[in-house]
Amino acid sequence: MSIEEQVKEIVAKIVHVDKNLMTKESTFKDIKADSLDMVQALVAVEDKFDIEILDEEAQKFQTFGDFVDYVEKRLAEKEKA
Repeated sequence: MSIEEQVKEIVAKIVHVDKNLMTKESTFKDIKADSLDMVQALVAVEDKFDIEILDEEAQKFQTFGDFVDYVEKRLAEKEKA
């Protein structure tokens, strides 16, 4: 399962939205995710992938794709270390 699919599973479960409705262009408003949902999703993704997502970075996420791209970037950095 791709990183995108894994993140999508986590977010869909927390927000209670059909994961098939989520695209990389979807905003968190589109999927009706509130700030608590976002915090829960960030923590769940951090735990799943053993990475840290800085608050300053998380605030820059405009779309689901931004979130996925950030996770992929952090995992790539982790593998190089």
